[in-house]
Amino acid sequence: MRRRGERGDGDGGGDGDGDSARAESRAGAARQERGRLAWCPRLRTVLLDLLLIYISVPFLVRLFPAVLTKFVYLNFLAFPFFMDLRQPELLLNNTISLYLTTEPGVTVGIWHTVPGSRGAEARGKDQRWYEEALADAHPVIIYLHGNGGTRAASHRVQFLKAMGAADFHILALDYRGYGDSSGHPTESGFTTDVLALYDWAKARSGNSSILFWGHSLGTGIATNVARKLQEERGVQVDAVILESSYTNVREAAAHIPISKIYHQFPGFEYLVLDSLALGNMFFHSDENVKVLACPLLILHAEDDAVLPLHLGRKLFETARSAYKDKTKVKFITFPEKLGLGHDYISFNPELPALVKDFLNIK
Repeated sequence: MRRRGERGDGDGGGDGDGDSARAESRAGAARQERGRLAWCPRLRTVLLDLLLIYISVPFLVRLFPAVLTKFVYLNFLAFPFFMDLRQPELLLNNTISLYLTTEPGVTVGIWHTVPGSRGAEARGKDQRWYEEALADAHPVIIYLHGNGGTRAASHRVQFLKAMGAADFHILALDYRGYGDSSGHPTESGFTTDVLALYDWAKARSGNSSILFWGHSLGTGIATNVARKLQEERGVQVDAVILESSYTNVREAAAHIPISKIYHQFPGFEYLVLDSLALGNMFFHSDENVKVLACPLLILHAEDDAVLPLHLGRKLFETARSAYKDKTKVKFITFPEKLGLGHDYISFNPELPALVKDFLNIK
């Protein structure tokens, strides 16, 4: 029998367990709160660092335009990494690697793919045979790739396969500063490299036609060289094909995805876009095409997320307005449903036929 005010052991133990649970709960909540508070300064520091970087980049670009050239050319991204560019046979048939000195101190690496119809004959042949093959009446493409990577990048290899199978010779070079080529990338230097390759090919190709095929950044190089040939030598290249093109590098830079985060940044045009000229980067395709008279084909995918379709269309309209013979200028778009984007037009099986039709090649 219990006296009033006494509690049994069971009741006392129950209240003790409850107090302990509540204390543990409060301790756990306190630990969680301390954890959240500990993260706040770290998160704040990270966000402030990101903000500082965001604000600093435009000013660094303006003060040091050489920084901007790195972002435009991306030649330091030499993918595919660890590829021996002296051995194209690891990726391609009917292809050799050769080297051409374009000016004192600058040597560029080139792959030469011969037409597929001569594939069996090409096995085991040396560079001399390949050079002599350029005069076999098959058209010669001088392929001018975009920024980043080397001539061994997968979409460039696919281009060589597709157009080689379509019976074109392809000379694909890595400009100075790219791949295994020596020197440092500059717009004027690129022109020098391509002119040297054009002269080399012209001296060996007999009556074979030679055309420039530029992709992305390479479209500006292609029009630069074609214009220089026409204005300074009175020589008209047989055709120019521009894949994923733009009007000029300033306008292109304003539309690439990474620049969009700066569109609302005060002084964006002055600090970033105007700095391209300070780095001697212009690539004025919109001005170049006003001078050209050779056949001009512009190819663009509707889903190009790097250089939007309207840039290619604008370049086409500029060229068509300037050309006396409007039939020499053509614009072909590839539907979004094909998913070709910026780099993969060469994966379209209809591409060789479209090009041959434009060039009147059977």
